[in-house]
Amino acid sequence: MVTTTAGAQVTRTSEYRDEMDTDGDGRVSLAEYQAWMRYGFDRMDRNGDGVLTPDELPGGKGRPVALAGHLAKLAATFNRQDTNRDGYLDARELAAPPQK
Repeated sequence: MVTTTAGAQVTRTSEYRDEMDTDGDGRVSLAEYQAWMRYGFDRMDRNGDGVLTPDELPGGKGRPVALAGHLAKLAATFNRQDTNRDGYLDARELAAPPQK
């Protein structure tokens, strides 16, 4: 289980980037993005087995969600947001509306 400060309140994009940027290089890698963004999954996975079962999902319904699938979706989102294709998200890319 990855421990992050994902619950920290941020008010500017640069603060958001700084919270995600664990190595302090001013940009967010895929691994940093996934570690930050998986906090919700980790909180819902009460038994820590890496799978959200219906009883762990909002409303107690739905198909199971495996951590691997969740991380793959995060990677796809990251790749869409990485508009300059350098493998990192900068503050501008983080602040941009979701890319389709």
